[in-house]
Amino acid sequence: MDMDVHRGMDSIAVGDEIGPISIPITLQRLVMEAGANRDFSLIHHDADVARATGAPDAYMNTFFIAGMFERLLREWMGYRGVINSITNLRMKVFNTVGDTVTFSGTVSALDNDSRTVVIEMRSATGNGETVTAEATITLPA
Repeated sequence: MDMDVHRGMDSIAVGDEIGPISIPITLQRLVMEAGANRDFSLIHHDADVARATGAPDAYMNTFFIAGMFERLLREWMGYRGVINSITNLRMKVFNTVGDTVTFSGTVSALDNDSRTVVIEMRSATGNGETVTAEATITLPA
């Protein structure tokens, strides 16, 4: 995707879908991500520790999930758009080693005057919806 895309407000409507993007979750990916953001909590890269806390396996951390939501937004709006907020992040089901997680969104509100777009985002695996969040972005003029 051309990350310098210029998405005009006149080409967007409430109900438009964005994405999807998918990523397979491997133990190597979790270890690399933990090192990158310095989240060394064992639940994110040690299956035995994760299982001892009730999770089915090692799982994605909040930074990884938020980063994938940002990637979803960037691939849709390009680098010139501004992410004002990602809020209401709700983790429903663990995204664990062996899952392929798919991220997508739906435009839920538009303000043409301020060029602001609200997007309801979600991630899902074969086990259904795993995480939801809401993003508010501003598109370039």
